[in-house]
Amino acid sequence: MALEGLYVAGCWAILAFAAVTFPMLFWVTAPYGGRHARPGWGPTLPAKLGWVVMELPSPLCFALAFARGDHAGEALPLFFLGLYQLHYLQRTFVFPLLMRGRGKRNPFGPVVMAFVFNIVNGTINGFAVGEIATYGSAWLADPRFWIGTALFLAGYAANLHSDATLRGLRKPGESGYRIPHGGLFRWVSSPNYLGEIVEWTGWAIATWTFAGLAFAVFTFANLAPRAVSNHRWYQQEFPDYPKERCALVPGIW
Repeated sequence: MALEGLYVAGCWAILAFAAVTFPMLFWVTAPYGGRHARPGWGPTLPAKLGWVVMELPSPLCFALAFARGDHAGEALPLFFLGLYQLHYLQRTFVFPLLMRGRGKRNPFGPVVMAFVFNIVNGTINGFAVGEIATYGSAWLADPRFWIGTALFLAGYAANLHSDATLRGLRKPGESGYRIPHGGLFRWVSSPNYLGEIVEWTGWAIATWTFAGLAFAVFTFANLAPRAVSNHRWYQQEFPDYPKERCALVPGIW
């Protein structure tokens, strides 16, 4: 099968995975380390190591697929390479280094699934912007480029700020959970997930590729149910949890 055929197949595979993931996560809460950790999911890895292992394929596979593309040396594809790596180098290396909570572990199964997903997703997105899409100078005047880039950066900033707020709830060595406040936590329980959904929606608009669309759809399918689970957990654990706060979308859901 030609590379273009594999690319299309990869995009459809991501969309099929999204179609399965969305309803499944309303039925079974993802057992990542922390508040939703529970026994019965097989062997585990230290949380920091597991995070690096499952995220690392995305920046690597994106860079490798991008580098072999005919447009890899052009300005706009290089800009998109920078955006993608901005997110994933932070998520792969900086985020786990900043994690608090000693002894946290992640189940091996979800780490393997994320590892495989990131191989496919990183490859098709790198191939899309390095080979498939053609971005001439006219794309700089296209509203999709500016709107998408603005959404990506806004979502990225919201994600970082929300993660920092959550880390700040505990002093080094402390355990337990508290209600987060400030920033987007004034309106939703999982602004870190909201930020990531906005981020990859922006990516899909700015790059205008099938791979970008597939990734944005999967991001929503994966994170929206987890936001609902987090919201329900907060309500169960804290009787004084703010009643006006929604799970993911301010004032709506």
